[in-house]
Amino acid sequence: MSAISKVGMVGLGKMGAPMAQHLLAKDFTVTGCDPSDGARRHARSLGVSVVDSPRDVARQSELVIIVVGFEHEVEAVVFGEDGIVQAARPGLVVAIGSTVAPRYARQLAERVRAHGIVLLDIPLARGEAAAVAGKLLVFGGGDEAAFEACRRALSAFASDIFHLGAAGAGHVAKMVNNLILWACTSANDEGLRLAEALGVEPERLRAALHHASAQNWSMDQRAELSGMPWAEKDMSIVLHEADLARLSLPLSGTVKETIKGLKIRLGLGLPHGAD
Repeated sequence: MSAISKVGMVGLGKMGAPMAQHLLAKDFTVTGCDPSDGARRHARSLGVSVVDSPRDVARQSELVIIVVGFEHEVEAVVFGEDGIVQAARPGLVVAIGSTVAPRYARQLAERVRAHGIVLLDIPLARGEAAAVAGKLLVFGGGDEAAFEACRRALSAFASDIFHLGAAGAGHVAKMVNNLILWACTSANDEGLRLAEALGVEPERLRAALHHASAQNWSMDQRAELSGMPWAEKDMSIVLHEADLARLSLPLSGTVKETIKGLKIRLGLGLPHGAD
């Protein structure tokens, strides 16, 4: 596969816009779309060529990166009336940066293959601050040659890039990452509340724990302050995949309810678009 120079972004929000900006800084041509007027205006100000639909993005791109929130949005972007498959051609690479269930990712790879599209997993980790800094982590999966052809583009916005196997492997990795993330967030909350109840100031203890065996990314980065918009969705994916695999993961069930309780206590709701 030849070197990629034209990248499309479907989704120009808090993650997609900084990713597009980094791609432009590395001399990629970037075309994008987003349903939000504000997102489109901001993207234009960065230098993105903004078009009306995913189909139009695909027409002008060699690699299309999808950064939307939910599986049903991915489905519409790919197979909708103005979706990517309407502009399909042999060798077009579509990379799913959204967090979706691994089984859906594998099924999607099979479905788009009939249209000549190569589907890659590239779910993203580390959040919005890392997107702005160009230091995202990519969990990769899918055709390895296609993935390597996209690596220079991915490295524009990611400092750590891993190819983990066939289609769906990247989304398995993101699912496991999120399970451990929300488990740590839940444990941090309970531990620090316990400390406070027993007379130890939580922020002082947090600083000490940074140097102890309890140190974890969620505590250091204050994951609970992010709003945790996708936590319940992430844990629902974990439990559904475990059901289909006939695995009992009792801790995961507890984490789902614990993280939901934490969000309720903090006054946080479900992300917009949740079923």
